[in-house]
Amino acid sequence: MKERTTPLIILMLEALLRRLPKNHEKRPQIMKELSRRQAGYHGEESLDYYLSRLPDKTYMIFHDLNLPFGKYNCQIDTLLLTKNLALILETKYMTGTLTFDFENGQFFQTVDEQNKGYTDPIAQAEMHKDCIKEFLAKYNFPSLTVDYLVVVSNHYSVLSFTGNNPEAKQRVCKSHHLLKKITMFEKMYTNEILSEKELRKLSKHLVKKNTPPTIQILDRFDIKKGELLPGLHCPLCGHLPMIRKNRKWYCQPCDTFSSDALACALLDYFLLYDSKITNLEFRNFALIKSVDAAGRHLRAAGLTSSGEKKNRSYSPDTIPW
Repeated sequence: MKERTTPLIILMLEALLRRLPKNHEKRPQIMKELSRRQAGYHGEESLDYYLSRLPDKTYMIFHDLNLPFGKYNCQIDTLLLTKNLALILETKYMTGTLTFDFENGQFFQTVDEQNKGYTDPIAQAEMHKDCIKEFLAKYNFPSLTVDYLVVVSNHYSVLSFTGNNPEAKQRVCKSHHLLKKITMFEKMYTNEILSEKELRKLSKHLVKKNTPPTIQILDRFDIKKGELLPGLHCPLCGHLPMIRKNRKWYCQPCDTFSSDALACALLDYFLLYDSKITNLEFRNFALIKSVDAAGRHLRAAGLTSSGEKKNRSYSPDTIPW
């Protein structure tokens, strides 16, 4: 029902690294964050093999679902929906020994005898469970049973449990045991709560209410716009800036012309700066001197325009564009 796509935060981090000078002090921090996010996304992707084994007619699958929850958004890695059950999959792709400390309500990773604490994925899943229940009540759907699984998708990590919480423990598994755990839930929840029509209606409503999070990536890393490099970057080698040659965008180090450079640069702008751009802002960003030339490029980019003359701005229908 909702396919997996590259998370917005990954696209933003990649755009930020393209625009930061090579010697910028924040680059190591941003690269570390990007690596962590990419590992998490890879962990979610690794579940696709197992999820593809589920019967299509029974399971509605939603990836990266963002639902309003109070003042905030609730981001669910994967949601499986049937007539009997809404099952939340909270995915972790981590190395080392992962310890679920039920006695103290904490979760930590041990690598090379060093412990590092993280947000408890069981507590996260419980919160997501509350979010789905609130969603069902708010939009007058039947009170469907909601449960969760914490799925550790790194085959080489080791699971460890301390304290006594058998109910929570049975809701943690490695990815190769995912289908076995789903079968366990099927046996636990046998009553059909939703009709076929209600299941379809709920599925469409979840997609309709999906709201991608608003992320101000520059504020998050305390980076000013003036610190970023302007110009069109080469989609092949990343060189900045490309130049205009023979009415095409040309990369000198690659000795190649690009037909994608303008779209790639605009994507960077929409990811990093704002969801709309004026002629002046585009000229400053793309290093274009001519007002008319900038206007032609923006009109040819397939963007939606609004306003008149100097107040006219251009924006994509969706972000990422």
